[in-house]
Order: sequence, then structure tokens, then C-alpha cells
Amino acid sequence: MAYSIDLSGRVAFITGASSGLGAQFARTLARAGAGVVLASRRIEKLKELRARIEGEGGDAHVLELDVTDHASIKSAVAHAETEMGSIDILVNNSGVSTTQRLQDVTPEDYDFIFDTNVKGAFFVAQEVGKRMLARSRGAAPGSFTGGRIINIASMAGLKVLPQIGAYCMSKAAVVQMTRAMAMEWGRFGINTNAICPGYIDTEINHRHWQTEQGKKLIEMLPRKRVGSPEDLDALIIMLASDQSHFINGAVIAADDGFAV
Repeated sequence: MAYSIDLSGRVAFITGASSGLGAQFARTLARAGAGVVLASRRIEKLKELRARIEGEGGDAHVLELDVTDHASIKSAVAHAETEMGSIDILVNNSGVSTTQRLQDVTPEDYDFIFDTNVKGAFFVAQEVGKRMLARSRGAAPGSFTGGRIINIASMAGLKVLPQIGAYCMSKAAVVQMTRAMAMEWGRFGINTNAICPGYIDTEINHRHWQTEQGKKLIEMLPRKRVGSPEDLDALIIMLASDQSHFINGAVIAADDGFAV
């Protein structure tokens, strides 16, 4: 018997949707039937993605969002619900990094990473979560009022890696943030989970895997390979669906065994 998950009628809000995993998450959720809100600072890239999704028969809306600006977060979430309806699924994907030894991290580097990866992720989830909570408290019995919050952490939040220590610290914070939200909001039907991807080949890092340094890194991986964005499709769909109602506060490593 075939098994399928239908997200028709649901609205998904994806941050950092202009490229990489965010763009793939948006396409995957749209193919499953969800209306998707594409949020990022790079509007032109979002418009290109919207055209692709609409060309495949999906429904997409583009919004400018700077997760380091609280006013931008509040405006974008409000605009999304005005245009598309209540947000049922949040994919909290925006993230940045730098590469340097800990002794070389400047206050500016630290703020750059934590303002996006931790503070930005928290306040996006808070803004969406408050709206999910309000609907849950005022809903008719038996109606769907819960929500799905999927925080994109990293296997670097589970395993410390050299020269990206500040990034590792920020993603460990996202892991704990996920558990805190799951504990406080779970009783209202809001399930919060985290995905910790491993090394994924995207347009941003594709050239790196062809370099000598990149090839050496691949040789250090458990199965000597990097993943593709499509490798996370099944996981994002499952966590976004009603079928994940018993999964709350989970921190799921999707890293081909690297953090074991």
C-alpha cells in the first residue's frame, strides 16, 4: 500500500528560503500541497524560486525578511498571514557562519553569528508561536489549531568542529531553544523539533568539495560522501505533517552518522 502525506490547506513560512536548504524545503513543502511563504533578504532570488514553484503548480508568496531586525520579523509574519492565512508550519532556517579560530573571533563576528542563528531564530519562532497559541486558545473543539515549528540546527550543534566554534555554540543554543519551546508549547498542540543536517552539497559550497581541502574532509566522513538537499525531503515533510503529532522536542541528526 502506498503512503503519502498531503499538506493541502496548510501554510508554511520558510526563512532563509532564497538558496540552499531553505529553497529545497520550500519546493518540497509546495509539492506536498502547502502554500509556502518565501522569506529572505534576497528578493530577486525569492522571485526566481516562486516562479519555479508556480511552474510546478504550487502556491508561493515572496516576503522580504531580515531576521536580525525585530520590526522586520513582526511585519513579515503579519503580512504573511494577511496574504496567505494562518501559518501552520514554520521552517526556521536562516543561518550564517564564519571560519576562524576561537582566539580570532571578534565581537563583530560573534554578534554576526548569534544575531541571526540564535536571536533571529528565537524571535521568528516567538512571533509565529504567539499566533499559534492565540488560535489554540480560541478554537472550536475538534478543529486543527496546532502548529509545527521546525528549527534547522546543525550537526555542529551536537559535535564541536574546528575553526567554527562560535557557529557550533550558536547551533547548540538552537537545540536547547527547540526543547524549551517543545516543553512550553506542546500542550497547545504546537510541536517543535530540530533537524541537525550534516555536510550538504549546495550551490554555496559546491566548489569547496572539488578542492583539495574539501576532498580531504570527505575522506574523513563515515561513508566518504556529502549529502544533497533532497536527502532531507522525507524528514521535513514528516515533521511538518499531522502524522508527527507524537514527535515533540526531538533533535534529529541527518548527517550520515558523522556525529555518532
